[in-house]
Order: sequence, then structure tokens, then C-alpha cells
Amino acid sequence: MNYKDAITFLYNQTPQFEKIGAAAYKPGLSTTHRLDDSFGNPHTRYKTIHIAGTNGKGSTAHTLAAILQEAGYKTGLYTSPHLVSFRERMRVNGTMISEDEVVDFLKRYEELGFDGKPSFFELTTIMAFDFFARHNVDVAVIETGLGGRLDSTNIIDPVLSVITNISKDHTAQLGETLRQIAAEKAGIIKTGKPVVLGGINEDLRVIFRRNADECRSELRTSDEVFNHLVYKNITRGGKTYAEYKNTPYGTLLSELTGIYQPENMATVLTAVVTLNELGWRIPAGAVGKGMENVCSITGLAGRWMTVPGTPSLILDTGHNLGGWEKISEQIAGIKDIIIGFVKDKDVRAILELLPKDHRYYFTAPSIPRGLPAQELAVMGSEVGLNGIICPNVRDAIAAALLNGRDEKSVFLGGSNYLVGEALEYLSDTTEG
Repeated sequence: MNYKDAITFLYNQTPQFEKIGAAAYKPGLSTTHRLDDSFGNPHTRYKTIHIAGTNGKGSTAHTLAAILQEAGYKTGLYTSPHLVSFRERMRVNGTMISEDEVVDFLKRYEELGFDGKPSFFELTTIMAFDFFARHNVDVAVIETGLGGRLDSTNIIDPVLSVITNISKDHTAQLGETLRQIAAEKAGIIKTGKPVVLGGINEDLRVIFRRNADECRSELRTSDEVFNHLVYKNITRGGKTYAEYKNTPYGTLLSELTGIYQPENMATVLTAVVTLNELGWRIPAGAVGKGMENVCSITGLAGRWMTVPGTPSLILDTGHNLGGWEKISEQIAGIKDIIIGFVKDKDVRAILELLPKDHRYYFTAPSIPRGLPAQELAVMGSEVGLNGIICPNVRDAIAAALLNGRDEKSVFLGGSNYLVGEALEYLSDTTEG
């Protein structure tokens, strides 16, 4: 087996939610527990921090991992989905798992003769846990796939749980109401271990308080940091940063400049304060360096990410209604908008948020779940959005950059997969 064979096996022999949606979702932890047992329970060999939430958990996980790394902790990071390479999902001190390590794990899995049929996410979760154990990490930051209570990652017993926010997404799996979704996310709270809540409204906090009380866990909210933050975007050395004042660690800069990020950074800082109170050693300098260099340290991409050019291209992975409520504000001054979605999102509600006087390029991610560009264009016209249909992301980028050549920026978003395809195309263009 070589790496290409390994990836083919993962994509073709295990049901993958990212590709086929609900058919790949396997609620329950029994298969994950059995797999974990088969590999010697690797997740028990290091400390973990567990992060759930509808939006913002990726930015939160990467930033916290960058800070921990700068503080001197050997840090694992497990996130999903990937944008370009499968190997992005698991890193140690920012370095992706190697092709050889992916192959080695799957060879060992085949040798086990495991009698279950794990999903893609169940198998890759144990791959990540095993990878971290083999690299003797001090701590691993673990992002849930979706949900929390029945998520494959929920076999861990973290030192800290973090829940970023709650909005409607994956309703077929998690419930139709915000209270049902909150109850699923609250399932990551563990007995006697503190939990930090991000931007969650008071109506839903009662659910988390109840779970925390049942688990005898201290519950903290990011309000204690967020309500004091003063933030704005500034330019230094030709690069834009978010500047945060009145934080527990002084004035800080962050590479992440989306208008939704202050809420995430308040959540991160509350988590750091909590860890320090638990006896961790995370100095202000590590917090500053981690936030300011999170993308270069961890490889984070696609969060209001600017690709230089004339015009520049801004990419964002926001893909549900909660995310687009913020993105729609930030794109108000951008004339050319490339959008593409998957079928199981509330696309019509997202389109209704968008400005009517912009130029739209309707396209689709090239996965089975992708919403066809023609259907998206029809939905767009029904809510007053006009533009052109582009069969793929490459054509959409070319058309938008040409038509928007006199503008400052072009925006692309709507799906993680669309952003991933754009990054792959831009990489090919640069290398060519």
C-alpha cells in the first residue's frame, strides 16, 4: 500500500460525511471505543482539550493550539474537514501527519482484521489519536466533527471543554431546534472538568448550566473577556491584523480579521485564563505570538483569507446561516461575489441576506453533495441576486477577477469544499 492507495481506501471504503452527507453519519461511540481499544487507547497518553460549536471552532482550535505551542507544549491538533490535503486534519506542532504515517496506520488497521465497518471519521479520529501518542505530545486540541454527545471524538476525557456558539446546522443529525442542538453540543462536558462557553445567548446557557451542574463542572463564559475588548483592524508592514486591547494579556494582534473573530478570540482568551488557573504555564508572550502568527504556526487557511493580487481574492469557509449573518456584513463593500454551496444547507435563507446590487458568480463544489450552479442561480434570481453561472470554481475565479479588475477585492465562499478547490487551483496557477 502506498499513500495514493491509502487515500483511495479512506475515501472509497469508508462512508464519508463530507462527500455523501447523512448516509455516512453513525451516531454512537461503540465503534470508536472498539477501534480505540484495538490500538491500545492512545488518547489516554496525553492531555486533551475538546472544542465543539456550530461556527468558530476551527479558528478557536487553531489559535489555542498555536498559543500552547508557543508556550512550549508539544501540541497535537485534530480538525476537519481539510481544504486541500487529507493530511491537514492532524498536526503536531503545526506539522502535518506524513504520508508514510497514514499508510502505516492503515496497514496496522488492516492487520487487525477489525470486524466492524467504521466510518471515515471514526477511523481518522483513531488515526489522529494514535499519531499524537506516537509523537509523545503534551496536549492535543481536538475539534468535534459535528454535534458533541455522539461525536467520535467524545471518547476523550479532556482537561477543558470549549463550546463556541450554537446556530442551526446539521439539523437532520442534531435536531431541528437550537435547544436540541445545544443539548448535543453540551454532551462534551465531562465530570469535574471546566467548560468555557463562547457566544451563546442566555436562553441556551441554561442547558449548559444544567449539564455542568450535573457533571459538577465549573462553567465560564467568554463574556468576562469579550465585554472588555476593544478591537479594530490595523495595518502593519503591509499586512492587516485585528488589534485587541483590554485583554487579560495586554494588547494583542491576530492574523484573523473576519468580523466574527472577536467572539472567537474572547473564547480563546477565556480558555487560556482557565488553563493558567489550572496550573498550566501560558505567559502573555506566548498568547501574543500564537494569535499574531496562528496561520503560519498551524497552517490555518480560509478564514477571511486574502490572496494578494489586483484585485485580491478573499476566501472564507463560512457555510451556514449563522456564519453568513456575519459574512454578509463584511462583503457589503465588495462588488464581485463567488458563491457555491452544498445541498443540505439553508441556502435560500443565506441568499436572502446578501446585497442585491453586487455581481454574483454562481458555481458549485465538485462533490456529490454540491448544489448545482444552475439551481443556485435560480434560487438567487428569486431573491433578487443577478449574475452568471460558472460550471466550476476555476471559471468562476477567472470571470470574477476579470470583471472585477478595477475593484479592490473579489470574495469567494459558501462551502469548505469550494474554498479548498480554490486554494488548489491557485496553487496550481502559482506553480505553473
